[in-house]
Amino acid sequence: MKVGSALLVDQDTGRLNRTWLETLIEDLLRLRKRGQQVILVSSGAIALGRRHLGLAKGSLRLDESQAAAAVGQIRLAHAYKELLEASNVTVAQVLLTLEDSERRRRYLNARATLESLLALGALPVINENDTVATAEIRYGDNDRLAARVAQMSGADCLVLLSDVEGLFTSDPNKDPNAQFVQQVRQITPQIEAMAGASASAVGSGGMTTKIMAAKIAVAAGCHMCIASGHQKHPVSRLEEGARCTWFVPHATPATARKQWIAGTLRPAGAITIDKGALKALREGKSLLPAGVVAARGRFERGDTVSVLGDDGTEVARGIISYSDVDAARIMGRKSSEIEGILGFRGRDELIHRDDLVILGHETPESAQASQ
Repeated sequence: MKVGSALLVDQDTGRLNRTWLETLIEDLLRLRKRGQQVILVSSGAIALGRRHLGLAKGSLRLDESQAAAAVGQIRLAHAYKELLEASNVTVAQVLLTLEDSERRRRYLNARATLESLLALGALPVINENDTVATAEIRYGDNDRLAARVAQMSGADCLVLLSDVEGLFTSDPNKDPNAQFVQQVRQITPQIEAMAGASASAVGSGGMTTKIMAAKIAVAAGCHMCIASGHQKHPVSRLEEGARCTWFVPHATPATARKQWIAGTLRPAGAITIDKGALKALREGKSLLPAGVVAARGRFERGDTVSVLGDDGTEVARGIISYSDVDAARIMGRKSSEIEGILGFRGRDELIHRDDLVILGHETPESAQASQ
């Protein structure tokens, strides 16, 4: 769920719209009670902080934006903590930059953090780390950041709550004949041409950034929705049929991820496994170090590698959890021995089943995903 600044912060006073925020939190808590995991990407730090620093309305220099973010972020985080912990839900603040989702090692660390927070029952609240991001490494908008987080976490659905109710064929504020677009199954040049600029004085993202976000989301197998959040209980309103625009992917998140892994043109290296490990992989299990008999090539944690059978045939492909040097040290050993050998506690699996594609053989998981 992504929430825009225009919803969180009153454009006239620069204060938090707390009454509205309380209804959003009630919606999110209801989703969690029925077993859905929730990640919130929240704008608003700069818009909140500028009032406290006496910064006038209008565009800010980068250093002014960073100063406003530093002041506003702590107020925003406190509001979420207060509202969520009143219902015994632990809230976690996660600040990301563009590099955290573009550079492999940072991406993997961020993904692992989000997975752990969700597994432990926390609700992550994410914003761009505006206080340290330079102009060259900024998203500049939370629409694309939210799409990257959806991709990173394998989310099934991304909702962009904004000051607009969806996509129109042209700007409805200027064109009385503009038509509402309820569903987009393919993002064509015509769809991209429909995007306009941001109408909000406090927000940084317009429809253009939302279309960019949709490209990222649907490529990752994630449904994406653009909807107005101006009314109270915005998520409940969506479930009750409020007007919005849906961008529909052609695959599930798991299928899209595995297609990406299988489509890697040049795996960084290769590992050879024994017959017992191959049998386990074909049963839908992860690859453990104990089943590996050899490793070749130079690769780092997070690289895609080929998995070879004992006859040298490529049987699988996956994202490896260890470098070639570390893999060579732990292959053939039990997972319980990894920390003693390497001096740190990494993953039990050399390649987790979620990061693995069996070539020419369908596992129970892949069969279910394809259905």
